[in-house]
Amino acid sequence: MFFIINTKENIPLINIQNVIIGYDIKEPLIEINDFKVFPGEIVVLTGPSGAGKTTLLKTIAGLVKPISGTITVCEKITPFNPKRGELGYIPQSLGLVRHASVMHNVMIGANAGHKPIWTPFPSNTAKKHAMDAIFAMGLDTFKFKIIRKLSGGQQRRVATARTLAQQPRLILADEFLSELDEETKEIVQSKVLEYIHQKTSTLLVVEHDIMRAKEMCDRLFIIKNGKISEINEKDILEEE
Repeated sequence: MFFIINTKENIPLINIQNVIIGYDIKEPLIEINDFKVFPGEIVVLTGPSGAGKTTLLKTIAGLVKPISGTITVCEKITPFNPKRGELGYIPQSLGLVRHASVMHNVMIGANAGHKPIWTPFPSNTAKKHAMDAIFAMGLDTFKFKIIRKLSGGQQRRVATARTLAQQPRLILADEFLSELDEETKEIVQSKVLEYIHQKTSTLLVVEHDIMRAKEMCDRLFIIKNGKISEINEKDILEEE
C-alpha cells in the first residue's frame, strides 16, 4: 500500500506544473501537468529506456533547462538553484574524481553541506559526516584507495557515501543500486532509507526493478509515452 508520509510541512520540495521536459521542442520527452514530492517522501520513477527518467532528474537538479515552464526545487524556482548542500545527486555516470581517493570524493559532498564557502579548510563536522558515510557504505578499508582502482560497485557506493556525507534535504538518485550484488544492495538501500527517515529528507530515485521499487517507496510513478502517471497496487500486480 502506498501512502504519503504525514509531515508538518505541506510545501513540496519538488513542484512541477505544466512543464515540458527534453532537449528539443520538436521532440519533447515528457509533458508534466502536475507532479509534487513532499518532505519525508520516497518516490520512485520507472519506465522503459529512453522515456526521459534521467533527463527529468537532470532537469530537477538544474543541469538541464525545461523546454517550457518552471520547476520549484527546495523552494527555489528555476533557473535559480537550491542553497548549497540542499540537493544531493547520484547520477548514473557517478561524477567521481577518478584520480583522487575515496576520502577526497566523499569530502566533496561533506564540504558542500558543512563547510562555509569562504574558508578553504573543512570543518570537523564535515570530516565526521564523511567518515560516518564511508563506514555506512562499508568503505572504511578503501578510504585512501584511488577511485579508478575500485570496481564499478565500489565506485557506486562511493557516490552514495558522498551524497550521504552532504546531508541534503533532497536526494536524486539514478539507478544507485545498479552494479551491486544482492547483499550489498540491501545494505546500501537500508542506509539510504534510514537517512531519509531520520532526517525527514526526500528521495526521488530511478529504479527499473518494480518489486524493489515497491519495497522502498511511498509512491511509484511510471514515465511512458511522454507522460508521467502514478502506479497503484493493482497495476503492480498486473506487472508481476
